[in-house]
Amino acid sequence: MEKSNRGTRELRVVNPNAAGIDIGSKSHYVAIPEGRAPRSVESFGCTTAELVRMSEWLQGTGIETVAMESTGVYWIPVAAVIEDHGIEVVLVDPRQVKNNRGRKTDVLDASWIQQLHSFGLLTGAFRPKPEIQTLRDYWRQRTNLVRDAARQIHRIQKSLEQMNLQLHKVLSDISGVSGMRILRAIVSGTTDAHALSLMAEGCIKATPKEVEHALQGHYREQHILMIDQSLKTFDFLHERIRECDLAIEQVMKRLPARGQELAVKAPAKRRKNQPHFHLAQEIARVTGVDLTIIPGISALTAQTIVSECGVDLDAFPTEHHYASWLGLSPNNKKTGGRVFSSRTRLNPTPLSTSLRIAAQSLLRSQTPLGDRYRALRARLGAPKAITALAHTLAKLIHRGITRGQAFLQTGLDLLAQQAQQTKLQSLERRAAYLGYTLTPVSKTA
Repeated sequence: MEKSNRGTRELRVVNPNAAGIDIGSKSHYVAIPEGRAPRSVESFGCTTAELVRMSEWLQGTGIETVAMESTGVYWIPVAAVIEDHGIEVVLVDPRQVKNNRGRKTDVLDASWIQQLHSFGLLTGAFRPKPEIQTLRDYWRQRTNLVRDAARQIHRIQKSLEQMNLQLHKVLSDISGVSGMRILRAIVSGTTDAHALSLMAEGCIKATPKEVEHALQGHYREQHILMIDQSLKTFDFLHERIRECDLAIEQVMKRLPARGQELAVKAPAKRRKNQPHFHLAQEIARVTGVDLTIIPGISALTAQTIVSECGVDLDAFPTEHHYASWLGLSPNNKKTGGRVFSSRTRLNPTPLSTSLRIAAQSLLRSQTPLGDRYRALRARLGAPKAITALAHTLAKLIHRGITRGQAFLQTGLDLLAQQAQQTKLQSLERRAAYLGYTLTPVSKTA
């Protein structure tokens, strides 16, 4: 029997004009193949002039592609300047280059990255197109502003508790119309509980007497000042959110339409933290599919999908690649023919987090996906069920964006039929166990 010579094979150079860069906060070390320059590893500063000098040095040595680690945000200006000089940039996960033996230095790290890249052993990370990157930055900034505004509401609630004003127990949301009206009256000097209770209008479950009792407390000037400052900060943040909405709308309008125009129903009333324009309609125009027909996917979640991945998912050949990139697929670790771990890898990206939140929102949803989530939750527990259903949502999103509205709608209809058939089979088994037989009843009867 002939022995395999796999162990004696030599690695072939796939990218002869490849370089590697070790990114740092103060300096960058660049490694090129031997013989291209007096020194194969050079150090450059972080200023723009130094980055330009680095790019010109790489051009002068015949470099066509450069690999670098995704180190914080330090790689972004380096990649931008190098790409402006016509050199390909391959952004790699640090886990691909961490197995460097021996003494670890910046020079050795750069040489190791260059060597791996020349042999074609590094896989580039997914990077959306420039216009999508602009949209992503705007949307992430808006998300941070919404979170900062929520923190101001938490501070207001803390001050109310210190004054023993139980406003949050009679109003479901103190940042609503009635809650904000009462808070602004308090900071303007009104402390009469009866006068404040009359400001609570609309659909609230508490009676006027309960609201009045909840607003009887110890009004202290320091806490009123804190509420006043938090309200001003809250208003300031919402002005910045409106500016972000305007910038996002302009970027969305610059994106070309895809497929036939779909008519998406506009919400009757703008909810809190919703954009100040018809976001769902713009998403349907640029993607060619209404993603909000998927249970659990709101316009905000759909916007996160577009801003993180764009409208072109050619980088993911199948829906399984897409779910795996999001960290929602089982990470099977197999040895000796046995899987000893299938836990998903930690990947807390904004999109995977949004899909998990969307999956969790289906707990009380009377839809096939809601039924599936409740069944998985009862069998596997909440954490695993959330991840499993987020995986399903990711596959539905990939199908919709890559294959169109009709395919997505057909898939959802088929999912509903399968759920109905599963329920019917379960009822038949239960009836047979109890000694009964199910008899279908016509709709007219």
